[in-house]
Amino acid sequence: MNAKPAGGLHSPEIIIYSADLAELLGILEAKDLEALAAWLLFRLEALHRAGAEFAVIASNTPHVVFDEVARRSPLPMLSIVEATCEKAESLGLKRPGLMGTRFTMAADFFFKPFHARGMSLAVPSPDEQQFIHEKLFSEIELGIIKDSTRQELLAIVEKMIARDAIDSLILGCTELPLILDRDAFGIPFLNTAAIHVDSIVRAAMEGEA
Repeated sequence: MNAKPAGGLHSPEIIIYSADLAELLGILEAKDLEALAAWLLFRLEALHRAGAEFAVIASNTPHVVFDEVARRSPLPMLSIVEATCEKAESLGLKRPGLMGTRFTMAADFFFKPFHARGMSLAVPSPDEQQFIHEKLFSEIELGIIKDSTRQELLAIVEKMIARDAIDSLILGCTELPLILDRDAFGIPFLNTAAIHVDSIVRAAMEGEA
């Protein structure tokens, strides 16, 4: 049905495959990247059969296998990492900090595209990474937002500014903006979810033109 609503308002259609987070985490804990790619490709095939024209993975951590998945996907894909990298470059950033799940902070899939564009990334210390990971899955992912946790996360950011000279912070988990909902210490916080959505909407609307 191609009729447009009154007033000329137009919005893209969206097909969503809401996957089981527990399955994803189990695969990540097992460090089986081949299984992770296959798990994602199964769902991309379903989206393709449903009529999708392109696809996204609306989470940062699974992008650890994005290149392999995109190569084998039946659909064109838009990367949350590439979108964030382009945003950081447009802002003239040189030394972003990266905060996310332990899997994301320990992997290199954010580092590679940023380095290719002349930016270097810094991550929290191992102890700080473990704290962030635990808070994500015991509180933030469950919708539990504590001011005490916010202050502890901000304290880590402040340490990274002093220790690593970061000029911005990548919120490399889509739930982090729920608790770190504004810039702090004079540096921008890059909301990867919002940046990804902007790129998705642009691609979808261009496809509708």
